[in-house]
Amino acid sequence: MNTGKRSFQPSAAWRVGLALVLALALAAPALACTTILVGKKATADGSVMVSHSDDGLGDSRLVYVPAKDHKPGSMRPVYYSNCALDFKPQWGGTESHRIVDADRAPGYATAAQPGRHGDPKSVPLGYIPQVAHTYAYFDANYGIMNEHQLSIGECTDRAKVDAEPEPGKRIFYSAELSRVALERCKTAREAIKLMGELIEKYGYYGTGETLLVADANEGWVMEMCAFDENGTAGVWVAQRVPDDAFFVAANQFRIRDVRRGASDMMYSANIFDAAQKKGWWKPADGPLDWTKVYGGGEFHHPYYSLRRVWRAQSLAAPSLKLSPWVEDAYTRAYAFAIKPDQKLDVKDIFTIHRDNYEGTEFDLTKGLAAGPFGDPDRFEGGAESMSVKEGELSPVKGEFERPLNIYRCVYAYVNQSRSWLPAAIGGVTWFGPDRPATAVLMPLHAGVLDLPRPLQTSDLLKLDRGSMWSAFNYVANQAQLKYSYMIKDIRALRDKHEARFFGLQGQVEQRALELWKKGDTQAAQALLTIHADMLAADVLADWWALSEQLYIRYNDGYLNTREGMAQPVFYPTWWLKQVGYEQGPLTYKKPAGR
Repeated sequence: MNTGKRSFQPSAAWRVGLALVLALALAAPALACTTILVGKKATADGSVMVSHSDDGLGDSRLVYVPAKDHKPGSMRPVYYSNCALDFKPQWGGTESHRIVDADRAPGYATAAQPGRHGDPKSVPLGYIPQVAHTYAYFDANYGIMNEHQLSIGECTDRAKVDAEPEPGKRIFYSAELSRVALERCKTAREAIKLMGELIEKYGYYGTGETLLVADANEGWVMEMCAFDENGTAGVWVAQRVPDDAFFVAANQFRIRDVRRGASDMMYSANIFDAAQKKGWWKPADGPLDWTKVYGGGEFHHPYYSLRRVWRAQSLAAPSLKLSPWVEDAYTRAYAFAIKPDQKLDVKDIFTIHRDNYEGTEFDLTKGLAAGPFGDPDRFEGGAESMSVKEGELSPVKGEFERPLNIYRCVYAYVNQSRSWLPAAIGGVTWFGPDRPATAVLMPLHAGVLDLPRPLQTSDLLKLDRGSMWSAFNYVANQAQLKYSYMIKDIRALRDKHEARFFGLQGQVEQRALELWKKGDTQAAQALLTIHADMLAADVLADWWALSEQLYIRYNDGYLNTREGMAQPVFYPTWWLKQVGYEQGPLTYKKPAGR
């Protein structure tokens, strides 16, 4: 039917602009993540804590990978990681489903079947010999925690070389390395040594990477990268975080001088020779500065990484009075690890991840860019990829501050590993779907027999009311309309749930421990599994209900309550002045200069 309306015909310039926007969105993992490690003498309860925010819009699922026995001679497939160098369709999967392999885990059984649409099955880059038994673990875009409370956090770093994957030559990226470590290791040292051996034997591709690796007694920082686009082996280094210290990384290498023979360091055998052959370092230069020799500085723009390191360290130890301003990307102003002013707990760590620089000169809830209702979100790529007019790209140059809490985060968590409890009870992943500021932390013990279905369900391109991520992402996007109002409603419900969960933790764990000591380990694990399922079901139902409440309460820009409908919520004076409200139609005369 011809309605008389002109249909939209995208021009070549418009299509190029859209392609750039999509490319930026899909490339987000390369510019993503903040990760923290706190030693056992720096935490309130003596646990070792690892946290991670996965800040690239993509696969948001938290998948349970069960323990398995394997036949002699079995081979383990190694899959390409979308978070390494963006989605590559030749390796299977999709932009929002990282692995498609029912043999890996039931949560990864999304392949197409006869008469049923599904995802392209993952194609291995290569295989490694399988071990007789692999441990159960929680998996996301990187491995998170296994049944022995071995814990991992991650952030992507800018290295001098980003090598492409090549079957039989470069088959490992940090994501699959972390999974193999969780499948086979019980301690941080074992995991680092294994991942180092795999890099050296099977090759490394992708960006530079930081992996935080911890068990119930200690935590380490492992950093890695390729150094030859056509070579095989990568290069890596690891440094132990002191027990009384706080460590943070934010998309830039953090290990500095490599000290030969140091008991708190491990590194690849080729670390010195590779740097010399590339002409990046020589012994006469002094100690090999890992960050400077193998790193490429900060991603994207100055302070993209360092501002977050400054803020996290400042929140953990305000007494240091650290300056947010430094001389260059390779500053040593922010130590590898610091002693926090007071012992930290899970809530303290997640408060750091929820930060938008509130109360500082960089406060993202202030200023014209925050709009009249203090929205801290700053969308990336707009000035570079949107047209001023047809066929002309914007000449505007500039950057926004990159916060710890960012709109494109798909999940964040804090892991606890506790030596005084059986691993099944002592290991806990406090998991928050979507961005930290609007997430609810839910406890998931290492010994559960499965994970709640809503956490294992997500597709970026589908609105699924059975998906936890969909619920939280939906509400977070709603909040952008009237943030300073809606965030109060969100926090009230969030805090209610978290207070309940932290309050129940001791009671639930005591009951599980009693069963464990009686030898009824299966019952203890079942208890923890049911507990997680119940909490997740409550949160999912409440969050969708919250989305409806926000729609009604703030419909059409008003405040709507039982006390009154259509209560005006006008704009603040400072914002009205800046956007020209005073030059509006106050008289019938044409304003001067218009």
